[in-house]
Amino acid sequence: MKLIIAIVQDQDVPSLVDDLTENDFRVTKLASTGGFLKSGNTTLLLGVEEDQVDEVIKIIETNCKTREITTSLLTVSMPGDTYVPYPLEVRVGGATIFILDVERFVKI
Repeated sequence: MKLIIAIVQDQDVPSLVDDLTENDFRVTKLASTGGFLKSGNTTLLLGVEEDQVDEVIKIIETNCKTREITTSLLTVSMPGDTYVPYPLEVRVGGATIFILDVERFVKI
């Protein structure tokens, strides 16, 4: 058995969870915050058999596309300088996936 941990952008979650449950995968959803833009993301946990891992990855790839957005960062180079908005194009979306071996699985 494998534990799949997938970290995806919030806007990709509804369609991804729908596709996973339609394909009979049970998924646990955890709200999380991440990284560079401090934007909301969601961490999904799935316990699957080893032969189902590729199917889950394919479903994630179908639903979690990368896209470019323009954001502004506030930069300061020296103490006392004023904040200046700086537009920046960044890629968001996609997914980060971890696949772990499960030593033991118990369902009560």
